[in-house]
Amino acid sequence: MLVVSPPSRRSVLTGCAAGAALAALPRFANASSGTDVFDGVTRVADAAALADNPAYAAWTGPYGGVPAWDRIRVGHLKPALLQAMADQRENVRRIVANPDEPTFANTIAAFEASGRALERAGAIYQVLGSSVSTPELRDLEAELDGQLAAHANAINQDADLYRRIKAVHDAAEVHGLTPEQKRLAWLHHSAFVRAGAELDPQKRARVAQINETLAVRFSAFSQNLLADEETWITVHDRKELEGLPSSTVAAMSVLAAERGLDGGWIVVNTRSSVDPVLTYAADRDLRRRVWTAFVNRGDNGGPHDNKALITEILALRHERARLLGFESHAHWRLQNTMAGSPENAMTLLERVWAPAVARVHEEVADMQALADTAGDGISIEPWDYRFYQEKVRKARYDLDQNEVKPYLQLERLREGMFWAAGRNFGWRFEEVRDAPVWHRDVTVYRVSNADGSHRGLFYFDPFARSGKRSGAWMNQIRSQERFAGRIDPLVSNNENFVRAAPGEPVLISWDDAATLFHEFGHAMHGLASNVQYPALSGTAVPGDFLEFPSQMWELWLRTPEILSRFAVHVDTGAPIPAELVRKMENARHFNQGFATVEFVASALMDMRYHLAGPGPIDPETFERETLAQLGMPGALVMRHRSPQFAHVFSSDAYSAGYYSYLWADTLVADAGEAFARAPGGFYDPELSRRYFDVALTAGNTRDAAETYRAFMGRDPDPAALLRARGFASEGAAG
Repeated sequence: MLVVSPPSRRSVLTGCAAGAALAALPRFANASSGTDVFDGVTRVADAAALADNPAYAAWTGPYGGVPAWDRIRVGHLKPALLQAMADQRENVRRIVANPDEPTFANTIAAFEASGRALERAGAIYQVLGSSVSTPELRDLEAELDGQLAAHANAINQDADLYRRIKAVHDAAEVHGLTPEQKRLAWLHHSAFVRAGAELDPQKRARVAQINETLAVRFSAFSQNLLADEETWITVHDRKELEGLPSSTVAAMSVLAAERGLDGGWIVVNTRSSVDPVLTYAADRDLRRRVWTAFVNRGDNGGPHDNKALITEILALRHERARLLGFESHAHWRLQNTMAGSPENAMTLLERVWAPAVARVHEEVADMQALADTAGDGISIEPWDYRFYQEKVRKARYDLDQNEVKPYLQLERLREGMFWAAGRNFGWRFEEVRDAPVWHRDVTVYRVSNADGSHRGLFYFDPFARSGKRSGAWMNQIRSQERFAGRIDPLVSNNENFVRAAPGEPVLISWDDAATLFHEFGHAMHGLASNVQYPALSGTAVPGDFLEFPSQMWELWLRTPEILSRFAVHVDTGAPIPAELVRKMENARHFNQGFATVEFVASALMDMRYHLAGPGPIDPETFERETLAQLGMPGALVMRHRSPQFAHVFSSDAYSAGYYSYLWADTLVADAGEAFARAPGGFYDPELSRRYFDVALTAGNTRDAAETYRAFMGRDPDPAALLRARGFASEGAAG
């Protein structure tokens, strides 16, 4: 569950899962109106062709301008990106050549607005690369990602530009800057320092070379993973699908038909397709085959194997960190986060590891006992875990997830999350048909405030398809700002739910429903933004705070107000029975050992990789030995094994930062207790208003820890996380 931001909000390698090279780009504002290019800029493409290039031109039309997705072709991207880079280089040259003393207006603000066209073209490049990739586009990424990184390096390490930014930053009080202007000056100054602006020329050149190489390696990692995720397992005998819900079987048939297969069913090698098989398929051999294919993505030898790339990426990251004056890549990445240091992040991870592992051993013992009683004659293996956990859930809580799924219609739950945003924040959602989309699956909604004023657009892209990477993510296509006039945000949510048979409603699992709400929490964060400068807007916050609004919104899914109105039976329309909801609540802590261990194992692996030193590191050996040292239970695997760990190896975005989900979960557990105690619960007007005004609108205009304290009136209670996961006695915060 990633956030893919406009490329990018800061002149430092923060990264994103798609369009990784764009993550290095310096800040450029993202308005779609106004003059974008200074006169006299070097033209790298025919002027007439550029004027008609929808990937380069200013966004026009309603809603403050929108991308012309219906007109954009892969052939537009290269000339648009090359010219946009030339535009920004010229704009930066003019900033540096200004004979006047550096001021906020002629340096910081000018730099903020230096790359309008690149912002637009970069956003389009990211969306298409992650959502509708083709061989032609992948070839283009292999060609352009290094050039984009080189462009970023040239600006990030411009000594004359840095001197001007430093002069404004160091004299912020003298210049009488507002708090937000001071924050922006600090952000750009800090980003340039962290990118190597103060290094000697030889070290700067090496950092630049590393950045360019990494951009190419990130792209290769993503493309290798996508290639494995576009494979599938074919099922010819309907008996092998015994136990699977009929809606899932029908969806598997649709997937087969989409790939031109005559009859049969397929399991595509993505999580949304795999998990139902591992959960419900009675055929143990099918579960084993599906599980094996899934956990070996990127690890099958041949041209799509990612292990050699991981070794190189880790070595380059460590070298870069040392050149920049940091002990490790992890120390560099966590400098300006809420955690502040790898040691603090590791402390949190290790705090939950031991009780979670102990819970896993209990869970496995329960499953093994059930299997023994049934005479199944097996020992619990990783491909058995989800299947037998459902049997234990049924035996212990009289709860079968198949009882829940008929009440989880994708469209009704989407209506529910819109309704909750309206109830809490006064927002209204209206489907619009005059905004172009990048694929026919995408629906666009106009978001307005209670008074009818426009707030932004929400693009919803829910279904898996060939050329779309797996997982779920939010795109910040255009950030909110008031710097270039009022600019309203454009955001998208992208999931990989399995499409239903024609004419049938899409039913999703409870985990998928949580994902739906999670990504919408990111979208709301982008839509709620109310700041002056785009570099500080919306989701441009440290990663361990970034996941707070998204994971927070998952809590609304469980509220009676949502379940009673929108969790209605697919056939009868009846609301989910109160007794079934009670069973779900009683089982809230069920399987928390599995959920916590599979996540924390990945987070610990991520951190240990980036604290390990210069290497060379063989990921296969390192993964095996590290898990043995940790005491990883043998009945499950990490949520993301190294060769498929896109969070960490497809960009720098979540590298040494996967812990951030657990850090944010601590904030969510703490704030969730406050909502649960409020007079109006999760719809309490006063607490909802404070959450919106303080936590959602501020972006990066202040330190994230200060934002949380301003919202809650204190620092978070770390014990709340253990209470939320059932690893400690329930009770009020201490």
